[in-house]
Amino acid sequence: MGDYFPAFLDLRRRRCLVVGGGPVGERKARDLLDCGASVVVVSPTTTPGLAALVAAGLVVHRARRFRRWDVRGCAVVIAATGEASVDAAVAAEARRRHALVNVVDNPTHCDFIVPSVLRRGPLQIAVSTGGRSPALAREIRRRLEPLFGAELGAVVEDVGRERARARVDALTPAARRAAGERVATLAFAYLR
Repeated sequence: MGDYFPAFLDLRRRRCLVVGGGPVGERKARDLLDCGASVVVVSPTTTPGLAALVAAGLVVHRARRFRRWDVRGCAVVIAATGEASVDAAVAAEARRRHALVNVVDNPTHCDFIVPSVLRRGPLQIAVSTGGRSPALAREIRRRLEPLFGAELGAVVEDVGRERARARVDALTPAARRAAGERVATLAFAYLR
């Protein structure tokens, strides 16, 4: 298998499907909600946490087993049932409908894998082992956490505002890039 193309997806207001209502399905649904996705969960049962998200109107729950048409209109599909035959059917239908699919704990059936992510406000640092060892990716992320304090989120916000201001007067792409670089360099000088 080749290396993955690292990317951050904008899923705001895009329909995403999670098949599986257990703890893993709940975690994936919460992750999708955190980035503004419109989340549908298909599962005969749900965890109490997922049930609370449904009751709050944050997640749509289809209380039944997966059906092929559940994938229709979805940008991303996550198969989290733990049942190989169901997860394979979900993956096959997602691909048929040109949706990106992730089969939890089965990278050979995935179009994308989900990294371990360190978050500090808008700053996200993703760690991946290409699906070879998610536990190792989590451990690396945990060891990075003390190096990046919570205040870094505010710094990123400030730098973003300053970058936007600095780029207003820049007339060429090279000048805009240089303005952004100057702001970032000043931010790092401040952080020391």
